[in-house]
Amino acid sequence: MTVRHLALAALALAAAPAFAQDLPDLGGREITVVTENAYPPLQFIDAEGDAVGWEYDAMAEIAERLNATVVYENISWDAMIPAVSEGQYDIGMTGITIRDDRKEVVDFSAPYMTSQMVMLVRGDEERFTDAASFAADPELLAAAQPGTTPFYVTVYEVLDGNEANERIIKFETFGAGLEALRTGDVDMVLSDSTGANGYVAASDGGLKIIGEPMGTEDFGFIFPKGSDLVEPINAAIEAMRADGTLDALNQKWFVDYAMGQ
Repeated sequence: MTVRHLALAALALAAAPAFAQDLPDLGGREITVVTENAYPPLQFIDAEGDAVGWEYDAMAEIAERLNATVVYENISWDAMIPAVSEGQYDIGMTGITIRDDRKEVVDFSAPYMTSQMVMLVRGDEERFTDAASFAADPELLAAAQPGTTPFYVTVYEVLDGNEANERIIKFETFGAGLEALRTGDVDMVLSDSTGANGYVAASDGGLKIIGEPMGTEDFGFIFPKGSDLVEPINAAIEAMRADGTLDALNQKWFVDYAMGQ
């Protein structure tokens, strides 16, 4: 354990009891959380077949602080927001960007992570250096998962605004698109900067980030409209931010995990 880890752990242990006194007690309430398990390191299936990641650790910590029990379900990305909106699940988590159009059908938690959108390319890429030079070469291809923020940024900020543009190769998961980048089937994929830095660190020179960040995005958990869970979840998130727990999770999953791959 590094000095940083020891300091964060000590801070969290010292601060947690004070915050816990102020947090709501859900009395062991069962909460159904749905996720995609396809966006490492936020949530994914590891080599042993276990569902793990930043969001799983965060949700476990939230449940402990609020005295709740979590039951997990799995669903595809394109079905997640409608399913939560309809009340099929209590919470959705899969690195969901907080956006006004989504707020029309679901409620969001407070942001638990802020990131910037960046261009992720192979380490030896020299044909383009930013969004403009990528867009200028019609032979270059981008990977994207339909319905996600990276997809819409690729369409409207990198390319021509045509969601059917054949230069965008669609994949069901982010991981599939990233693998296509590694193997040379596509030339670029957009990723949030927190994850992208981890992928680069783990790639041994195989990946790099180019160009300037394209905007900032906040991630949040989603709930059916009017959910009584929003307020207690927000209280737990803010307590975890204040006592260093969120920073410790970032270190574990975006630095230590990436370097260990």
